[in-house]
Amino acid sequence: MAELLGLLNLLAPFFGLIGLGFFCGKVVKQPEGGLAWMQFFIIYVSLPCLFFRLIADKPLDQLTNWPFIGATTFTTFTVFCLSLAVGWRYTRELPQAVMQGVAGSYSNIGYMGPPLVLSAIGAAASAPVVLIFVFDNLLLFSLVPLLMAFAGREKASMAVTVRRIVWRVVTHPFNVATAIGVAASVLHVQLPAAANQMVTWLSGAAAPCALFLLGVTVALRPLGRVPGEVPALVFIKLVLHPLLVWVVLSAVGDFGRDWTYAAIVMAALPPALNIFVISTQYNVGVERASACVLIGTVASILTLTAILYLTTSSGTVPHDLFP
Repeated sequence: MAELLGLLNLLAPFFGLIGLGFFCGKVVKQPEGGLAWMQFFIIYVSLPCLFFRLIADKPLDQLTNWPFIGATTFTTFTVFCLSLAVGWRYTRELPQAVMQGVAGSYSNIGYMGPPLVLSAIGAAASAPVVLIFVFDNLLLFSLVPLLMAFAGREKASMAVTVRRIVWRVVTHPFNVATAIGVAASVLHVQLPAAANQMVTWLSGAAAPCALFLLGVTVALRPLGRVPGEVPALVFIKLVLHPLLVWVVLSAVGDFGRDWTYAAIVMAALPPALNIFVISTQYNVGVERASACVLIGTVASILTLTAILYLTTSSGTVPHDLFP
């Protein structure tokens, strides 16, 4: 009982901040345009500082664990394909199916992942958290534009689309912060005291601001009917994805308790708010994206609690299925 109570105390602030944002979004009448600067602060300032801090003090061998990278990225790709197939079955439209593929495979690895996993497992989980974040983003932010170009949603040619993808990946603030963090790790660079304090403050602001923003954004998207495929996509995201990560990592090798549990929890996170951003960018499946984020976030209160209890709290689930 004490373990379960401790777990609830761990999760309550995360979902409490989302709930607070949702409440404020429903009650306080402010223009939606006011969220733009908050989004900019989170994406371009606060979260990059967080990822820099997670990486800068890590040995290089932890950041080049290619079997782990391959296993987790392959799992995300597999779940994406399965979710895309579910979306195709319901919509028979490739652009809609691509959005469903993202909804069933893209975890909230930026907003919730680092603070939750590090709180549950500890600093030893920072390297797998960063690797999953970087390579899942590389995978999905490459797949989506390519498939949208194939479906005719991108106005430019395939060659131009590929160049745009490469440029966006190279210049994305999270990837830039990751590259700077790797360089700092290799060169053993220490920030000056004043700069280090600023980075500490900014990285500490990432989680509360992002979770509050998530709640507000969902509140401003009125949910009509629930599309028929949403329950299946939520099941894939919250249950099948972490289960598949556990099986694949166990089959590839013994990565240790911290790395395996970190990967399972990252996969068990609810659908990311970026799904809504991507659907808005292409003007495809906006209502479906809102439904997946809202229902997935609510359902994850139960599923994420159960997975955290079975792994990090009670240790009921062994980290390696095939010792």
